Amino acid sequence: MYTYIVRRMGFGALTVLGVSIIVFLIMRVMPGDPLTAIFGPEGMTKLTEAQRNSYMEELGLTDPLFLQYIYWIGDILTGEFGRSFFRAESVGEMVIRRGPLTAQIAILSVIFSWVIGLPVAIISAMKPNSIIDNVVRFFSIISIAIPGFWLGMLIILGLLFWFGYRPPLTGASLFENPWTTFQMIIGPAIVLGLGQAAYIARMARSTLLEVIREDYVRTARAKGLSGKGVVRLHALPNALLPVITLSGILLGFVLAGSIPVERAFGVPGLGFAMFTAVNERDIFVMQNLVFLYAMVFVMLNITVDIIIAWLDPRIRYS
Repeated sequence: MYTYIVRRMGFGALTVLGVSIIVFLIMRVMPGDPLTAIFGPEGMTKLTEAQRNSYMEELGLTDPLFLQYIYWIGDILTGEFGRSFFRAESVGEMVIRRGPLTAQIAILSVIFSWVIGLPVAIISAMKPNSIIDNVVRFFSIISIAIPGFWLGMLIILGLLFWFGYRPPLTGASLFENPWTTFQMIIGPAIVLGLGQAAYIARMARSTLLEVIREDYVRTARAKGLSGKGVVRLHALPNALLPVITLSGILLGFVLAGSIPVERAFGVPGLGFAMFTAVNERDIFVMQNLVFLYAMVFVMLNITVDIIIAWLDPRIRYS
């Protein structure tokens, strides 16, 4: 088991290194001038060539690309992640301040997806091709197809016009003011969780239908075990392995999906910060947040692989 974990961690480290190089190069070849984003087109016309070179040197953009990459990796290792063009804080401070909101939204959305998707999948698999099964599949497709940001805007408008309710827009701490924090994260969590629940319901239904037809399940029924007991003790534990894998992948995609959803709800998380950085062409914030998202995604996949290897004895560890 330890050999398997070390090997997966090694592959993950190589993946993160490759992602860092790709992200760094993409941010450097993107069209546009950072100084234009900072000073605006009119302000650029007032800068002399010496002033422009001085500002570029202060930003560290006049060094060779290799040295810029080394300096960036050094900032990552120290936890600073570089500094924003427009804010008097480092990206590391921004992550510490905004990251908990995005993390809470992601975790709550996963919990919501399992609470909704798994029972629905069990009911659908126990009665295949029935009216309930068809209704479940119909709403699953609808939930997958609806864009999260559009559904989020509908929820906000519905709460505002029908109930006169506006969710809080200021930052809050889970431990200092849990109710305010809950009001901020519940909307984005529901929107992101609905899409995940649809994927989980469809995956769990398919795997349950396959497992239910296995010989050991028929043997358990022949021994007199009730239908609920067969599903709970034999079918469901084996059917959950692909669902766990899918849930880990979906949790990584929640980070990307949180960008438009947080913007729609006005939640000041990392997704909102990414949206702002793209609009302002703050390349250091974009570069570090994209790398952070990729690193979290890789770590989630490694964690899921280790969990699956621990749950499934058929997987070889060496």
